[in-house]
Amino acid sequence: MNKRVLASIIAFSLAPSVFAQDKPKPFTMEGELGFISTTGNTETTSINAGITAHQELEMWSNDYLIEGLYKEETVEGDDGEDVEFTSAQKFFASAQGNYKLDNPDYRLFGFASYEDDRLSSFNYQSTIALGWNQKVLQTEKHTLEYSVGPGYSFVETQDGEEQDSVIVRASTAYTWLISDTSKFTQTLSTEVGSENTKSRAESALTAVITGNLSMRLSFKMDHNSDVAANRDNLDTETAVSLVYNFF
Repeated sequence: MNKRVLASIIAFSLAPSVFAQDKPKPFTMEGELGFISTTGNTETTSINAGITAHQELEMWSNDYLIEGLYKEETVEGDDGEDVEFTSAQKFFASAQGNYKLDNPDYRLFGFASYEDDRLSSFNYQSTIALGWNQKVLQTEKHTLEYSVGPGYSFVETQDGEEQDSVIVRASTAYTWLISDTSKFTQTLSTEVGSENTKSRAESALTAVITGNLSMRLSFKMDHNSDVAANRDNLDTETAVSLVYNFF
């Protein structure tokens, strides 16, 4: 990774306060956009974008996520002519509602997601799940919660074969406020089924540049245990993006 980018993130993480809040806002939303273009022997254009929102109500705590990735490459063929092809095209959306019980750290959750990855082994993967959610840690610097429960997975492979199955879904979400202007987040989820086990993880470091504008360095992993013979089980994505906090 470019040393100047990494140095900039570290420098911003030591700047004055922005992330610190006296109490949570009822609704927050941020948009993320990253763009990379390279030229030379291989020309590439890569765009990643996403929207993350959180809603905190008296009886509900809800999370929403939309993200996408597109990558196009141009290489020189054996005949000397340029060949253009799409090497990545992904769309993912999810929503989770957590209903608070008498103790607001104990909740019942409902989850739904949909993923369309044109270059994977699947036409689509969709999940619904219900179960238990608990916030096990909440301090000024750290928060940690987990969810676990049964669900159902709707899957169609590139060959048109349906692989729907009952699953067990588990997830965790951790946030560390490193300073008043920088934070580290870690999310992890796995969906264990008879046909496939699907797991997702994201590690991200976000640092404020100015006002509502931040820079984010993230690393994502998508793993499927059952894929076609010509596909990899693990996909990874490393990105440096700009993030704007709308609310």
